[in-house]
Amino acid sequence: MRYTIIIIIIVGFIFSGCKKETFSSTPKLTYKSATPKQLLPDEIIKFTLSVTDAEGDVIDTMFVQKVSLNCAASNFFDRYRIPIFPTTKNLSTDILVSYSNGINNPGYITVASRCNYNDTCYFRFMLKDRAGNKSDTVKSETIVIYK
Repeated sequence: MRYTIIIIIIVGFIFSGCKKETFSSTPKLTYKSATPKQLLPDEIIKFTLSVTDAEGDVIDTMFVQKVSLNCAASNFFDRYRIPIFPTTKNLSTDILVSYSNGINNPGYITVASRCNYNDTCYFRFMLKDRAGNKSDTVKSETIVIYK
């Protein structure tokens, strides 16, 4: 009997430690990574973000802000539509956001330094779903953009 109680307690701890991912109506945005972290001229930077949403209606707008630490002229705010893709309830997916350091990459918005020196900056991201719910703002690590 004593061993049965110990086994029940151990199993209880195991199951209480395993949490199911919870989904809410407000999209949950998580910053995962940026590559590269030092952006050479004409290179493309790719940010990977993860999003979860109970309704799966995240197909609306992504807001991106570049905050320069040493070149205020390089700051910008970008807003664009998220492309339509198949969604489901309790959606969990990754989003890729890309920019270019220069104009030699057609189709990409440039994040090049607008000063005569390298730009040290970070990026902030926020997502709005079709119902108007806004995620928390997430922030990248520091990125160096070479002139």
